[in-house]
Amino acid sequence: MSTKVRATVEDLYNVPEHGKAELIDGELVRFMPTGMKPSRASSRIWRSLDDYEQANGGGFAVGDNAGFLVDLPSRESFSPDAAWYTGPDTGMRFLDGAPVFAAEVRSESDYGDAAEREMAKKRRDYFAAGTLVVWDVDLLGDDVVQVYRESDPEHPTRYRRGEVAEAEPAVPGWRMPVDDLFR
Repeated sequence: MSTKVRATVEDLYNVPEHGKAELIDGELVRFMPTGMKPSRASSRIWRSLDDYEQANGGGFAVGDNAGFLVDLPSRESFSPDAAWYTGPDTGMRFLDGAPVFAAEVRSESDYGDAAEREMAKKRRDYFAAGTLVVWDVDLLGDDVVQVYRESDPEHPTRYRRGEVAEAEPAVPGWRMPVDDLFR
């Protein structure tokens, strides 16, 4: 009889090639690198959040590949594409706790029924860990940014090209033109 060893945070720190991964259900789940458009969109979100941080303070703009440690029955970490974090500065270590805002930018493999179920499950995990707002960014769809809130997770606010998206109440006063995701 074989026994599967549960992955740990130390395993997360030692992902080969310093790749992107999360701890889910006791397993180290690695993520494929993304393409140009999703990568640039997540960078634009981070850059906008960083500008907000410089002007307003109140938290930290966090880019792709950062690890956020959480304590849920089925998940021990997140690695959003961009985030706003109001917890303590953890220096060189993973961030302690969930971000209050997380942006998840869809890659090529993030479409179809199975992907929708996984993304819905991940949003539920974010909210259970304390995240207030999650963006689902779909660069191929008409509703480019769907803003899910912990207070009403089944009814997202939708933003299209030509509109300005927000992340209230997680990042008070921050706004980002949807068109900036495509520049």
